[in-house]
Amino acid sequence: SPRCFQPNGASEEALRCEIEELKQKDLALDQEIAQLLSEGYSLEELEKHISLLHEYNEIKDAGQMLLGKLAVIRGVTTKQLYPEYDLELSD
Repeated sequence: SPRCFQPNGASEEALRCEIEELKQKDLALDQEIAQLLSEGYSLEELEKHISLLHEYNEIKDAGQMLLGKLAVIRGVTTKQLYPEYDLELSD
């Protein structure tokens, strides 16, 4: 948050502030997990979804990297390759 920003980032106060922000994020995540559990999701199911999202993101990143390299080789933009591979710009 802006109130905690310190240019050098190493002051004791900045570190305290960062710890407090992390505690708040942790609490928010715990509350979100509790909400999902109350809606009938299991921890195993949530962990599986998270794992699948990580895998999807890794595959997507690899695809983007390959498209970027191909675009450089062809001397075009990545955006210009999307129609050739039936990709949407939002992909």
